Amino acid sequence: MTHDPTPDARHIGPVLMDLKNITLRFGGVTAIKDISFDIREGEIRAIIGPNGAGKSSMLNVISGFYVPQEGEIWFEGKRRPAMKPYEVARLGLARTFQNIALFDGMSVLDNIMTGRLNKMNAPLWSQALWWGRAEREEVENRAQVEKIIDFLEIQNIRKTPVGRLPYGLKKRVELARALAAEPRILLLDEPMAGMNVEEKEDMCRFILDVNDEFGTTIALIEHDMGVVMDLSDRVVVMDYGKKIGDGTPDEVRNNPEVISAYLGVEHA
Repeated sequence: MTHDPTPDARHIGPVLMDLKNITLRFGGVTAIKDISFDIREGEIRAIIGPNGAGKSSMLNVISGFYVPQEGEIWFEGKRRPAMKPYEVARLGLARTFQNIALFDGMSVLDNIMTGRLNKMNAPLWSQALWWGRAEREEVENRAQVEKIIDFLEIQNIRKTPVGRLPYGLKKRVELARALAAEPRILLLDEPMAGMNVEEKEDMCRFILDVNDEFGTTIALIEHDMGVVMDLSDRVVVMDYGKKIGDGTPDEVRNNPEVISAYLGVEHA
């Protein structure tokens, strides 16, 4: 499960998102301290660190759930103002969650269709009557969702209520819902958490395929270092809210400060 991390092989382009001097505080607690890094178009960018390092907080800043007190976020060469999460989604960002956030009583198909909400622009009356523009949009969006279902190999559960599915398949459905939004940047919060070895191998394959076949830029948080080193083009490392490493997997793997943080060695 390895890949060639060179820019030419990965079709890595210019900087798509640039996070500059991000600081996030909750009362007297500073979750993120003056962190800067960028995400390049077409790459798989990992954010790693020990528990409590601030990784999920950073993902929440990127996705608009948190607004940092200091710093700037630039997207496609333009400074991004403070936005609501749904506004960030309209820019082209979609995410999965550390704790699965699906509608258990709805079918797999209907859950994935919710990822197309930003693509549905027909007037409310048209949607209520399922007529005209609303009908055309529904058919078009359903066709896109069916392609994703085929891509992620979940055809046999498409009508199954999500609440009946095992954990690994729920994770795959959540990935499908995020893909349905056709994101420029796909944010994955611990996509392998709680999975067995076989499920992890499947998820790794799908993440690589999404990046390769769709050209989707991916930023992910993951604790499995084997997965991170195999999947990622570049890795940023956080510890106690600070950035302590940033570079290719090999550069990060050999960084003394990163080694210290993961081994629990005392450091300044």
